[in-house]
Amino acid sequence: MSAPLHPRQALFGQEAARPSLPVVDHYCGVEARMRKSLALQAELGPVFDITLDAEDGAPVGGEAEHALLIAELATSAANRFGRVGARVHPWGHAAFEADVDTLVARAGQRLAYLMIPKPESADDVDHAVAAIDAACARHGAPRLPLQVLIETHGALREVFRIAAQPRIESLSFGLMDFVSAHGGAIPKAAMELPGQFEHPLVVRAKLEIAAAAHAFGKTPSHCVVTEFRDSERLAAAARRAAREFGYTRMWSIHPDQIRPIVEAFAPAADEVVEAAELLLAAQAAQWAPISFHDRLHDRASYRYFWTVLERAERTGRTLPAAARQAFFATAIG
Repeated sequence: MSAPLHPRQALFGQEAARPSLPVVDHYCGVEARMRKSLALQAELGPVFDITLDAEDGAPVGGEAEHALLIAELATSAANRFGRVGARVHPWGHAAFEADVDTLVARAGQRLAYLMIPKPESADDVDHAVAAIDAACARHGAPRLPLQVLIETHGALREVFRIAAQPRIESLSFGLMDFVSAHGGAIPKAAMELPGQFEHPLVVRAKLEIAAAAHAFGKTPSHCVVTEFRDSERLAAAARRAAREFGYTRMWSIHPDQIRPIVEAFAPAADEVVEAAELLLAAQAAQWAPISFHDRLHDRASYRYFWTVLERAERTGRTLPAAARQAFFATAIG
């Protein structure tokens, strides 16, 4: 008898694999905070990404030196897991090409991704992608995964075109710049809690971004919560982002936010057990339809339960031993 098929082989066929990214994208741009974040990642493991910020983190006039610092940190021993990326200046900014050239030339082998901020259109994204890919080829670096920050009217208008760009793995929502772009028509409260989940224009933007990302198999990353000292409100916001708005990743801007976001995005223990038992039974049935707890299931629902196990793995949840051995002992595709 042939070996049992892994869920990724049995359930997804020829579909392109979705990127499997940590559920937290932690942003920092000040040197002390960048170093502290790298130390925390070494402690907690790769349950969160670190994005070193060459855009808003760079002092005006000191962009070149800041990019060199980011490259130094990304290639240092402190980057233990290879889950460190960088945000560059926007396409068209005077520092964009220098950021890209420095980071690709000096750290292209160690960066997990580059974030492209503030595109005004899908064409801007295409231009930025072409420039980054050219730099990778010029310096003999691998083509870096790319992410896009949706924070302008034009980017939101063309978000489905942007999500369709094959080089893009994730879309993030830039709440602050999006609200500011409305010239005072959206109140400050929409950048806070609970307003960012209530204002119609902000809610529309969140839903459009999540829908576009899922339509093209990309990871939607939820915006920041500025109330970083209120862990309960942060956790509630993260749960809403995951359960009501369809986001599978979220930004952190303070180290204290990382653990609550990971916890909020992690599946509950009983969900993990249910998913493991169901998928093991389905695998034993060679992925044919089965009855499980008096409900009928087939590959359509198996796909959902597989995402539960993948999310459990990404958030450091304990998996039942049989499921870990069957599905995660050896990396598949």
